[in-house]
Amino acid sequence: MLKVLDVDLTPNPQALKFVLNEKLLNIETRSFKSSEEAENDPFAKQIFELEGVVSVFYMDKFVTIEKEPTISWSNIQKPFAEIVKALDISKLPEEKIVEGKSDDDTAVLKKINEIIDIRIKPALAGDGGGLEVLGLEDNTLTIRYQGACGTCPSAIRGTLVAIENLLRREVNEEICVVSG
Repeated sequence: MLKVLDVDLTPNPQALKFVLNEKLLNIETRSFKSSEEAENDPFAKQIFELEGVVSVFYMDKFVTIEKEPTISWSNIQKPFAEIVKALDISKLPEEKIVEGKSDDDTAVLKKINEIIDIRIKPALAGDGGGLEVLGLEDNTLTIRYQGACGTCPSAIRGTLVAIENLLRREVNEEICVVSG
């Protein structure tokens, strides 16, 4: 039976990371900023039915929920644990198979994705978040934060600068990273 093993604080004061005893997903991440976005994901849609939930992010063995500042976690935690207990993982939408990068990916973008996958995403996942690379145009890399990172002041300022500095050292000193 699926259950919540632990609840971790995140750098985002409005988000908690719920660690589960079983994997929800093997490969991908799922990030939703509204119940409308979660329309085709019954698990996320059910979480949005809880009062005050503003975003849902899940991957591997955790779910990060972000709430409105005026709502208490006590209104969310117990009902969420019940949703998890009742979840049939086989009812989650199937994961998309990623067969590699498209032909228009450049060597630079491939290197950037490799660095982000190995060095950045695990650190963000540790705090209940993630990021998606939206594209590289000229020397500007556009990313989108997911989960707890989505509205976290640390991600918006410090983490963005840290990612940019890492990519400038390891890929190209002229890279600029922006959040899209």
